[in-house]
Amino acid sequence: MNQLRARRAIKGNVVAAAAGCFLVTAALGLIWAARLSVNRELYVSELGAATMPTARTFELALIFVGLGGSLVAWAGRSVRSRLRILALWTPAVSLWIASGLFLFASQVTCTDRCPLPYGDTFTLQNFLHTLAAVIAFAAACLAMLQSSFAQDHRVLRVFSASMGILVAAIAGAGGILSLLHVQVVLGSRLEFVATTLAIAWLVVFGVVLTARGIRDLGEIKRGEAKRGRAVEDSACHEVEQAVR
Repeated sequence: MNQLRARRAIKGNVVAAAAGCFLVTAALGLIWAARLSVNRELYVSELGAATMPTARTFELALIFVGLGGSLVAWAGRSVRSRLRILALWTPAVSLWIASGLFLFASQVTCTDRCPLPYGDTFTLQNFLHTLAAVIAFAAACLAMLQSSFAQDHRVLRVFSASMGILVAAIAGAGGILSLLHVQVVLGSRLEFVATTLAIAWLVVFGVVLTARGIRDLGEIKRGEAKRGRAVEDSACHEVEQAVR
């Protein structure tokens, strides 16, 4: 019974991780398609402004990120950090927070040109969208940091550490340039690169979980086959003893 439950749980995780990977990969493709269709420099969130022809595409992309991220988080809910300070909650919780906020940001978009929500350009809509996007991105970076110290996941640890450093550095630089209103072109490009890397990390996270689940299912199957052969050998031995 325990083996059956374990197999069902692992299969569920594999399906969730694979489906999440598909949705997140589709989201990344949609964001790239939307960005390439615009012939000027802009920040990622501006793709979702109601006046932009890319608004619906960007909305769908964020929905896919939210749903796909939630599925990957479910599949990886057993992943924990080895560091006590990072183990207060799991990377899955951080991803669920990020996913929920991305879903919120998909419905509460920024306005035309996506101005910074302070000073004369302040609007509640832009403030809520920017706040949700910033916290969501921070939560995703925290999930990367937590995964950098994940137990029993060497590949995930190494990849998460590398991507976490890159995303934090690039996104931080882009954010500072945006706040200072200098090098807007460079800042927008840095933000787009950071967004791409963050989504790519989520895809790889899901791929690692899928591969781990498939491996675990294979081990269970091999174990059951081995036990079956052992039972057959034992039965044959008993028959031989009885014949003698």
